[in-house]
Amino acid sequence: MTALGYVAGALTTFSFLPQVVRSARMRSAAGLSWLWLACFGSGVGAWLAYGVVLSDPAIIAANAATLLAVLVLVWLRATEDGAKTVTVIVEER
Repeated sequence: MTALGYVAGALTTFSFLPQVVRSARMRSAAGLSWLWLACFGSGVGAWLAYGVVLSDPAIIAANAATLLAVLVLVWLRATEDGAKTVTVIVEER
């Protein structure tokens, strides 16, 4: 049963990686809404906590990796929003 958990976790986690790689290469996550990032990140964090409570290594590994990917997207989105703010301030002067 644990092997099935690892396979399922690997498939869902790896399916998410192309979006992270694309966003990192473009240095932009503008197409991702803050609401989606918050909801998805919270859900992944809850699954990670659930895995910790159950001491299930498959759930922990898959959701820890996915949460790291979500945090990369949040960082990209936040730095992009910050750059736009600076640009606007510079242009107004």
